[in-house]
Amino acid sequence: MSGGTAVVVGASGALGSAIAERLTRAGLTVVAVARTPPDPASGTVPCAADIGSDDSSSAVRDAVDALDGPVRMVVQAAGLPAAGPLPTIDPTALGSAVALKVGGMLRLVRAVEHRLRAGSRLVALGGHYGSEPSPHTCAAGVTNAALANLVRQLADHHGPDGVTAHLVAPGPADTDRLRRLSQARADSRGVDVDVILDERRADSPLGALVTPAQVAWAVATLLDPEADALTGSTLALDVGARRGLF
Repeated sequence: MSGGTAVVVGASGALGSAIAERLTRAGLTVVAVARTPPDPASGTVPCAADIGSDDSSSAVRDAVDALDGPVRMVVQAAGLPAAGPLPTIDPTALGSAVALKVGGMLRLVRAVEHRLRAGSRLVALGGHYGSEPSPHTCAAGVTNAALANLVRQLADHHGPDGVTAHLVAPGPADTDRLRRLSQARADSRGVDVDVILDERRADSPLGALVTPAQVAWAVATLLDPEADALTGSTLALDVGARRGLF
């Protein structure tokens, strides 16, 4: 397929906006979905919708149907609100996090499935803590583990039509959101925020955090036909922080 459409949910965030920009450079028309979508001057097609609500499906469907060509890729990159560590997290907030990311992915796929073709990609942005659980990031860990399971199911269901599903799982990304969360942890420990950031970097053999540009590169790479081999799998972008062998 040449040309076509990509739908990026969370397109106003640091990772979503980097992905939208990269896919635009790859020649796709990007439908940028967010509660407050980017300005059209960004080169994207804005779509105001909250993927945590069932109403979002019709808004995304209408935006896609106004464009020509197949949907070549959808990306669920909605960010999770800060929900607190395991000892203090509100169980309702944990359920809301799962509903937003996992339920949102399902809403997104259902909104566009009539425009998918062989070679289309279904991509969810998960995270390092889905496979490396930490009580400091309870909601992210539980939600991203569930998201990996859903991606496997989507791969099985859509595979006979030549459509693949993928989970891209970055480690902590160098964004303003990470710095806000790190500041909150620093305040609770009575240390400078740089101490927390250095601890996060120390998890990597390179002493680095993943960047939004690196995440966008990985997502765009899935457009290649060779990425069929990755269907159902998790692409880890954790700068070497994950310690498991598989």
